[in-house]
Amino acid sequence: MDILRRNNVTVTGNPDGPVVVLAHGFGCDQNMWRLTVPALADTYKVVLFDYVGAGRSDPSAFREERYASLDGYATDVVEVCEALDLRGATFVGHSVSAMVGVLAARTAPERIGALVMVAPSPRYLDDEGYRGGFDARDIDELLGSLESNYLGWSAAMAPVIMGNPERPELGEELTHSFCATDPDMARVFARTTFLSDSREDLATVTVPTLVLECSEDAIAPRGVGAYVHAAIPGSRLVTLDATGHCPHLSAPNATNAALTGFLADLR
Repeated sequence: MDILRRNNVTVTGNPDGPVVVLAHGFGCDQNMWRLTVPALADTYKVVLFDYVGAGRSDPSAFREERYASLDGYATDVVEVCEALDLRGATFVGHSVSAMVGVLAARTAPERIGALVMVAPSPRYLDDEGYRGGFDARDIDELLGSLESNYLGWSAAMAPVIMGNPERPELGEELTHSFCATDPDMARVFARTTFLSDSREDLATVTVPTLVLECSEDAIAPRGVGAYVHAAIPGSRLVTLDATGHCPHLSAPNATNAALTGFLADLR
């Protein structure tokens, strides 16, 4: 199979510049980065893609057994990097994609030379000494609602995830993105996402890393960013003046400033 077609890979920006790979989160697609690309395009070669089951990816490539763990998504990332012969790229992962980036960087260190984690969470479920933001009942209800009525769940949850009630158009956009995702594939990705525990994987990160958290986030509450930062030696933590779980849409200027500042320091 053509890997680039499988993941609907798009390459834009400066063809001779350092490479930045932008990876979307659950229920989204590469269009969610449209406010970030212009801030990068003059200087950087920008690679975007859709995970299988999202956007304009090839749905025939979906295999539940592959995508029932984050390793399956990380394998896709590595295969895209290999197909484009990327070396030393900066991987920018939103939400669960931040942990996918950790796994991909460990698997193919020659391909990924830096990480940017946008609203990351290594574990959504609370644990002893760790607050992920959800207890077991929360997760059970979330997944049960999603699996029984995906469209209804999307309409109810997207505005909460976006977290900007005074700007309803943002919640509506995320709702539309969720609803455009194949429900059966979304159920697998949701279960993979919300039941994952990548805390031990953080210690394997050896590349320069930027952690971007929001001042208020219903999915990755304050404290999670600090946890990720403390677990990755030498990482940089920036708390954005932004609310919600998608700062690249709700606060693009602040997000882009932090991202481009970090990228400039890498050059």
